[in-house]
Amino acid sequence: PTTGVLYKEDNYIIMTTVDKEKYKCILPLIASGNEEEEKDYKGPAPGELLEPLFKQSSCSYRIESYWTYEVCHGKHIRQYHEEKETGQKINIQEYYLGNMMMKNPLSEPEGALAVLCAPQIPTKNIEGQMTPYFPVEMGNGTPCSLRQNRPRSSTVMYICHPEAKHEILSVAEVTTCEYEVVILTPLLCSHPKYRFRASPVNDIFCQSLPGSPLKPHNLEQLEKQQEMLKMPFRRVKEEEMPSTKEEKLSSIHKPMAVGSHQLLTVGTTHISKLTDEQLIKEFLSGSYCFHGGVGWWKYEFCYGKYVHQYHEDKESGKTSVVVGTWNKEEHMEWSRKNAARTFYLREDGTQTVRMVSHFYGNGDVCDLTDKPRQVTVKLKCKESDSPHAVTIYMLEPHSCQYILGVESPVICKILDTADEYGLLSVPS
Repeated sequence: PTTGVLYKEDNYIIMTTVDKEKYKCILPLIASGNEEEEKDYKGPAPGELLEPLFKQSSCSYRIESYWTYEVCHGKHIRQYHEEKETGQKINIQEYYLGNMMMKNPLSEPEGALAVLCAPQIPTKNIEGQMTPYFPVEMGNGTPCSLRQNRPRSSTVMYICHPEAKHEILSVAEVTTCEYEVVILTPLLCSHPKYRFRASPVNDIFCQSLPGSPLKPHNLEQLEKQQEMLKMPFRRVKEEEMPSTKEEKLSSIHKPMAVGSHQLLTVGTTHISKLTDEQLIKEFLSGSYCFHGGVGWWKYEFCYGKYVHQYHEDKESGKTSVVVGTWNKEEHMEWSRKNAARTFYLREDGTQTVRMVSHFYGNGDVCDLTDKPRQVTVKLKCKESDSPHAVTIYMLEPHSCQYILGVESPVICKILDTADEYGLLSVPS
């Protein structure tokens, strides 16, 4: 805390603290950014950049604790829940959150459901970071009884993320039956005005003046308090963490609060150059682990072993929390009361496994509940242009009770091996 600036020059200020300690602080030079690049840009408009996504009729999915969300780009947004009773067909509860009635929503700006074409590029506040997005309006959804049967509608916000595969970052009901859906896509990143700009961190160097300590007394007290706050978490040195062959995803989006869930993160990365057979064997043995998450916390999932959340810091190393550990007997007991497998009914009448769920309990004790953390891992098939991509979602519907959604083309190859407890094996 300071009492104010005593003296200011072009590149430094003299400050005094409440304890009358005096310091000379050098101010950093801040670059102006890529304004020239934006001004000289002559490339395709954002609508043209997104056109391949709409032409190829692709869909993106996201698993939550009850609902699954389906965004078929340029067509519709659907929210649904599937239940299968023994010997019966799948019961589907579904709502359309919006439909695109135009043939080409990106090139025909006329009409009520058109792409918004405001001269000022809109931004969305994601954890304090104003992020530019390209909006597409979708209406004519399922009638909403809470609004005199007016149709549901949504705004789909496309955001640049160079490593993404068009994932759904979030779905939020901003007002009754009106939704915002955020999609991460690499297609916008070639346009300079849509690139993510990380807030610059500029160090300010301060030098104590004669008669003042090297570090202000209040700052030393604050640092001690921050160190005490870290104590409840389990700290693991970097060299003690299991090694991984994974190529890490650069972190540009932090956790967001969405709907009634306390925590939501999503991350996609490419996991391996191994052959499918070798990768499946290593994954099922627990020796090959999946990593994801793009906020403060990252997540490590080792099949049949554990789920960890961790944070890496250059100064303090790696902080790790055990979210859940595997116990086969506990999972089997859990599966007697919960669906370990959900099925998809094909048109020919045969059924295939759509998703398996596994229980990992006995995590680190939660300060809020005084009980061990626990997590339900939901493994789901996700087709992708990259055969070795993995997408991980983490939800916290209740304090220290988590849901980890894991989607990958690798999982597609082993889902049908699931037994009655949802346990997987190497396909024959």
